[in-house]
Amino acid sequence: MDLGLANKVVLITGGDKGIGGGITRAVAKEGAIPVIVARDVHAIQKTQAELKASGSRSFAVTAELSRPEDCARAVRETLAVAGRLDALVNNAGVNDGVGLESGNPEKFVVSLQKNLLHYYCMAHYALPALKAARGSIVNIGSKVAITGQGNTSGYAAAKGGIMGLTREWAVELLPFGIRVNSVLPAEVMTPLYERWIQTFPDPQAKLASIISKIPLEKRMTTSEEIAAMVVFLISSQSGHTTGQHMIVDGGYVHLDRALT
Repeated sequence: MDLGLANKVVLITGGDKGIGGGITRAVAKEGAIPVIVARDVHAIQKTQAELKASGSRSFAVTAELSRPEDCARAVRETLAVAGRLDALVNNAGVNDGVGLESGNPEKFVVSLQKNLLHYYCMAHYALPALKAARGSIVNIGSKVAITGQGNTSGYAAAKGGIMGLTREWAVELLPFGIRVNSVLPAEVMTPLYERWIQTFPDPQAKLASIISKIPLEKRMTTSEEIAAMVVFLISSQSGHTTGQHMIVDGGYVHLDRALT
């Protein structure tokens, strides 16, 4: 299936590793030009070297996304080097464990800055270019917005906000032909997830317990499977899909209780 993404410019926040890295590689595989916006210079360089070795073009912007001025600069630099912007994938974030009892108002606000503010900022600054291209936006959310997790109020609030903004932007941007959707992963093994698992007294037992609750094939979702959904959503093949929350999780959120 030709997704029609050849030479399209796709900006991916946190596109250097984890789910974002998977999205970057999938975008490049379709012949599009990924723009990686992240703060880890080493990880960016590693991903770009991998893409170059496979014959793919890419650009990168080093930025601290919790700063609105860096978000604006990321868009400016993308347009300076690529000349256009066809899709924005808001992905960067961290499950930082700012809970209700264990956190405080100051930490809560910082968590929102890390996980929600830059979604708005990137979309705001990218909007003129996306209008010109009749482009699309994909927001990466989390099952935490639906299920909760415990001890992560900031992250849960941000991910709930992302779901709300996805629908809000889909409505606001209808007149411009800009589609807005979200993808909600559940259990995906990323560097951040691995570090979280290691915080438990018996990491392997915790991981086994989680996997046992994933109905489809009793395994975790891969970054590549999340990326495949994202690539479809930014392509012309999903040209009549907007305002949707796509849950890619092997049935973890909605089927586990029905099967027990």
